[in-house]
Amino acid sequence: MKKVFVLIAAAIVSMSASAQVQFGGKVGFDLTHFWGEDAPHGVQPNYQVGLIMEYKFNPRFAIAPEVVFASQGGKATGTYEEEGIPGITGGLSVKAKGTFHTNYINVPVMLKCYATPNFSIDFGPQVGFNVYSKVTASGKVSSLEAKETLDLKEATKTVDFGVGLGATYNLTDNAFVQARYTLGLTNVFDVNESHEKNGNAQIAFGMKF
Repeated sequence: MKKVFVLIAAAIVSMSASAQVQFGGKVGFDLTHFWGEDAPHGVQPNYQVGLIMEYKFNPRFAIAPEVVFASQGGKATGTYEEEGIPGITGGLSVKAKGTFHTNYINVPVMLKCYATPNFSIDFGPQVGFNVYSKVTASGKVSSLEAKETLDLKEATKTVDFGVGLGATYNLTDNAFVQARYTLGLTNVFDVNESHEKNGNAQIAFGMKF
């Protein structure tokens, strides 16, 4: 029995010695949009900044959770035509454009598979918590122009689920570049017949210590 415990202890020590834990941070440039049935598909430039951890439990595989603030959203444009209104000569034309800002604290947990010592394929789930949601709407009604910012916090779902797929290249033992696309799986807005989901293409630079 004593020999069994010695072997177990040796295995634990060996596993701990081979495992590597690193912490760090990253910043990135994002191209965000909405997708889904009847969703607007205008792409919006945004950014992200956050903290990372990587637990490499053998040379091929690692788990990498993150906590990231991400500015997200999308754009929508459209034209509404009313051919005739009683008592009004001619029709009514409304041209509108909306820029949505739906910002989140995102927590992705990525499984990293190292194809080479410096290059990994990353895949995993993500949960996001909405912290800010507004739309800046501008439009033209016939010859009159208007612009207004509306708070959408009450109409935005608090929790957002998604899945990410990407890759990381380690430039050095500490510096890395990363590309990822995160596909939202839940509707952004808590409104009937609203099917917009988040989409986010990301390029990031980070440091691990």
